[in-house]
Amino acid sequence: MYETGLSKSFVAWHVMPDVDGPEGELHTHDYRLDVVVSRAELDERGMVCDIDVLDAALDEIVAVVAGKNVDVVRPPDAAAVTVEVLARWAHGALAPRLGVDGELSVRAWESPVAFGGYAAPIRS
Repeated sequence: MYETGLSKSFVAWHVMPDVDGPEGELHTHDYRLDVVVSRAELDERGMVCDIDVLDAALDEIVAVVAGKNVDVVRPPDAAAVTVEVLARWAHGALAPRLGVDGELSVRAWESPVAFGGYAAPIRS
């Protein structure tokens, strides 16, 4: 399996409802999104995915949440935007922008050691 990936960091606000202490109050995290596109075969240009396309798409989705409350992307069925929910949102926002068939894996980090992830096939 071939892979191409990028990382982007940003600061955003977050709260965990019905939780005591700092997590239950609006606070910031230094988030990082790691995204990896993988395919069994390279395209005719010898690429998994054009890294410039991936970079632009990642910049677009990070702009949606950077400096904001991540609740702007909270789905109706989620009580909060956890790192798992953020990773799933990022996957859904990125996949249609890439124009490739393969798999997209996203990890959303809320600290240097804590992340949640989501991976699923994508189709062009």
